[in-house]
Amino acid sequence: MNNTLLDITKDHCPMTFVKTKIALEALEPGGILELRVLKGEPLDNIPRSAKEEGHRILTMEPVEGDVYKILIKKAGK
Repeated sequence: MNNTLLDITKDHCPMTFVKTKIALEALEPGGILELRVLKGEPLDNIPRSAKEEGHRILTMEPVEGDVYKILIKKAGK
């Protein structure tokens, strides 16, 4: 199983999910993607879109200021 860290705090929608989707595609099934996102649209939209694609949100928690950590487990295992 592989894990990846992706910081998209400097990106804006829709690029935040485009980059998330590419990172998820690169993972093996069951792999974990750790995201750093800003509060607001990315924090609202990325988990919802990932769930719609069958992935599992493991955690969403504040890191520092408006930055949040999201852990997504890739579907398939």
